[in-house]
Amino acid sequence: MNKTINLLDAAWLPVRYLDGRVAEIGLVQLFADADRIAALADTAPPSLLAEYRLLLAILNRALRRGFGRWDSADLARGYREGLPVAAIHDYLEHWRGVFNLFDPQRPFMQVAALAQDEATRDKAKPWSQISLASSIGNSPVLFDHSIDSQPSAIPAAEALRHLLGFLQFTPGGLVKTLRDSDKAGPLANTAASLPVGQTLAQTLLLALHPSGPDDDLPAWEKLQPTIAQLRAEPTLASGHNDRYTRLSRAVLLLPEPDGVTVRQLRFAAGLALADNEQAPDAMASYRMGVNNMVRLSFGEGRAFWRDLGALLPPNPADDKAHSLAAATLGWARHLQHRLGQTEPLSVMILGLSSNQAKLERWRAERFELPQRVLEQAEGAEEVRGKLREAEELYSKLRLVMAGMLAAVMPDPGHKDTRGRARAQLDAGPAPAAYFSALESRWPQLLERIGAEALEHADAYWRDALRRAAKLAWDAACRQLGGNAAALKALALAEPGYLALIRPLTQASTQEENNHV
Repeated sequence: MNKTINLLDAAWLPVRYLDGRVAEIGLVQLFADADRIAALADTAPPSLLAEYRLLLAILNRALRRGFGRWDSADLARGYREGLPVAAIHDYLEHWRGVFNLFDPQRPFMQVAALAQDEATRDKAKPWSQISLASSIGNSPVLFDHSIDSQPSAIPAAEALRHLLGFLQFTPGGLVKTLRDSDKAGPLANTAASLPVGQTLAQTLLLALHPSGPDDDLPAWEKLQPTIAQLRAEPTLASGHNDRYTRLSRAVLLLPEPDGVTVRQLRFAAGLALADNEQAPDAMASYRMGVNNMVRLSFGEGRAFWRDLGALLPPNPADDKAHSLAAATLGWARHLQHRLGQTEPLSVMILGLSSNQAKLERWRAERFELPQRVLEQAEGAEEVRGKLREAEELYSKLRLVMAGMLAAVMPDPGHKDTRGRARAQLDAGPAPAAYFSALESRWPQLLERIGAEALEHADAYWRDALRRAAKLAWDAACRQLGGNAAALKALALAEPGYLALIRPLTQASTQEENNHV
């Protein structure tokens, strides 16, 4: 590997083959082997999703170059027969020069102008500046002990993968170079939806966006950004290719003398992405907030299955939409319908959540969504109804448990005491016991709803709710303690708990016996 590191040939993308083997390969081999690759194998959710978006932009532009516009029939043929590898390789070879990682004029996914501008040419930052898992400045990360003034060297391939995830998920905030602040990346604070096939080729075709307008170009097909453009106001995305590869920060990796590792980089404000409510990101889903639609993200202590209703089609009986599913799910459903497939759609939900500029957590989850709940409003409403039952039961149970905890505190009738009791309950084991118990039953519930076994689904869910409530109640009782005041509080609160679970005791005996 020499200093240019051309990404068409150099090993940089980690993949997992169908036989379980994991390897790093270049783009030419990746598309040639796409039918034998199960999935990308990056372990960091932000980088993993950014790599898929990069591949989708390449595939989109390769099809556009090779065939002009295409439709679902072309995608279905590719799904059955394999990707048009010749057309993809032709595209890659046509643009070979822009896939050089350290090219002085057009470094891939970077900004060469930073090497010459007065504000950046003599300033270097550690590579951890673009690592969402590393500490930087005064924002330490657990288990990361890197020092800004003495950064270690990492392989260039790893630096690029960090960069791709950073460009998509960086939160908005201070930049201090070229501009005082900058907008967030396209997927900041987003739980993104990616439909997944049995092979990499199938995944790319399921998630592929339409050909789009002529000016929707990925970053490498555009001219290198100028300093004036970096200083300019935010601009709207021209389409999905632009969003998937937007240089939301200007970065220039600085190779070490060995030509294959990176220790430092130049960094500045990027090509800021303006908000556009009329053209949301294709992988983002939305739910109704207090006043308007908000993006689905990952919340602390909240598993994503509780928000799964936002991925399903809306109820046509509702006058106002309460959610908006990611466009990628619609494209995948359309392709499955064209192929005549009836099996569930596998969906990966992954991303990173932040609070302003503070990165809080990243996560990756996977669900199997039956066709009935994705294509029929009745099936989707069944799922949403079960989610509402779970949330409503816990809301009522929480009042009873918090009241029990408040009863052993000084001045139990005071509103501040009740507030402390709720906070104590929320920080304890009861919420996790309740929702984790339901999460373990969720896949089987979806199977029953998908198969239209609705009576079995109702009985199964009542049993799950009763068991989850019992686990939460027991956890709250342990939290209460065992002195006289605690026993009195328990005796007063228990009738309220029993009244909540009494309607759930009608679950079928068969479900009782089958539950493990």
